[in-house]
Formats: sequence, C-alpha cells, structure tokens
Amino acid sequence: MAASETVTLVLGEDSPLPENSADVEDLVRLLRGHVAQLGARTAPTIPALLCVQQLCSESIPEGYMPSRVYLVRLAEATRELSAYVEHSGLDSITMVGRRRRPRSTVNVLCGTVFTIALLCLVFAASGPRT
Repeated sequence: MAASETVTLVLGEDSPLPENSADVEDLVRLLRGHVAQLGARTAPTIPALLCVQQLCSESIPEGYMPSRVYLVRLAEATRELSAYVEHSGLDSITMVGRRRRPRSTVNVLCGTVFTIALLCLVFAASGPRT
C-alpha cells in the first residue's frame, strides 16, 4: 500500500516534479525501501525484480533533468514490481514444492501458555494433600 502511494506521489498527473535534489533523494530512498520490501516477497529471478534492483544499484544522476528521469524510471519499475507481487499472491516464505505453515500470532501463543498453566494448576490442586 505504501509503495503505491509513493509511486503515485511521483507519477500522479497532479504531482509536480520535485523542486530540489534533496526531494529527489528522499523519494528515491523511499522507493528503494519499497523495492527491498517487495523483493523479499518474490522470487529472486523475476525479471521485474531484476530490472528494478539494477535501477536501485545505480547512483542518482547529476543535473535537474537526468535526476528526475531516473526518479520516474524507478517509480515505474517499482509500480510494475508492486503489481506483480499483488497479482501473483506470493508471500515472503513461499517455497516451490513445500507447503507453508501458517504463522502463529502472539495472542494464540499466550493463550496456549495460559491454558497449559491453568491445566497444571487444576491437576496439582486435584491431588491429595499430605
């Protein structure tokens, strides 16, 4: 969700070009962070991921127009990767040929520990007192 907001901030029709290089650097940093998160949710050999990773590895070009062109290219590549991850339904631990166990939540774990402790207490209280 945050990736699409950042991409819209860069590519939206009503979005103006960043005024200074610091704004460009901030947007590039945000997009690179989104790429890292999306990359963790997909296979490392996906062409969209490889393309955007190559863009991320490049430095921001000097000059007004080259830096803005780079920013737009990075946003478009991020949008493509985001769409791929959204439509493929891949998750961060998806493995080919293996079934994925659902993750336990903290609440389930706490409830299980509480139940076991309560059963131990009931069992200990039901025994004869000496």
